[in-house]
Amino acid sequence: MEEKVSIIVPVYNARNYIKGTIDCVRRQTYQNWELLLILDGCSDGTDEVVSEYLEQLQDERIIVIRQSNQGAARARNLGVSRAAGRYIAYLDADDLWTRDKLSHQVSFMQERQAAFSFTGYEFADQNGVGNGKIVHVPQVMEYVDALKNTTIFTSTVMFDTKRIEKAALEMPQIKSEDTALWWRVLRRGNKAYGLDENLVLYRRGNASLSSNKLEAVRRIWNLYRKAEGLGIVKSAYYFCFWAVRAVRRRV
Repeated sequence: MEEKVSIIVPVYNARNYIKGTIDCVRRQTYQNWELLLILDGCSDGTDEVVSEYLEQLQDERIIVIRQSNQGAARARNLGVSRAAGRYIAYLDADDLWTRDKLSHQVSFMQERQAAFSFTGYEFADQNGVGNGKIVHVPQVMEYVDALKNTTIFTSTVMFDTKRIEKAALEMPQIKSEDTALWWRVLRRGNKAYGLDENLVLYRRGNASLSSNKLEAVRRIWNLYRKAEGLGIVKSAYYFCFWAVRAVRRRV
C-alpha cells in the first residue's frame, strides 16, 4: 500500500502559475497524496483563481488553508502542522514536477531508509519550459557538506516523519529559512540523500539578476554568522565554497 505524501505549497500572489502547479501534482503517477495550499494573504486575485479552479476540479485531496500574509516559513510550518501524510514534500507555487517525481522519490527513500532526500532539477523560464541547465546532486550530504554546497532546492525536498518528527521540521523566521532548516536537520546527525534525476522545473522570473545575487550573498552570510553562529574565518571559508558552486549551477 502506498504511504501518503503531504505536499506543502505556500501561495502568495501566484495567480499566473498556481493552476500549472496544481496540475503537475494531479498528473503524478503516485496517487496517494494530499495537496495543502497555504494562501498567504494574496493581493492579486490568487484566492479567486484557486477557488474557481478547485470548484471545477472537485478533487478532495486538495486542501486550502488561509492565513494573513506572514511569509513562506510560517505558511510551510502551518502546512506541516496540518499534514496527515507520512512523507512531507515541499513545492513552491511557481515550480513544476515531472510526472514521476513522487513515485521515484518515495521509492528512493524507502530503499535507502532515508529520513531526508532531495533531487536534481532544471532551470526554467516563466512559461515553465526548461532551458537545459540541469543541476546534478551528490549521493549524500552531511552537515559540513551542506555548509559548502547549498544545492538542496526546496521544491525537491522530502522528509519521512517516521524518522524525523514533524516538530523538528519547523522553519525559522529568517531569510533563507529553508536552507536554515536543512542545516539544522543535518547538524543533528541526519544525512540528506540525493536522487540525481531531473524531476523538478525551477521557474525563474525576470527580476534583476544582479540584485538577486547581492541578496543571495547577504542571506548566506547571515546564515553562517547568525543562524549557525560561525566566526568570521569559518564563515569566509564556507562562503568561498558556496560562491564557486553557486556560479557553476547557473553558468
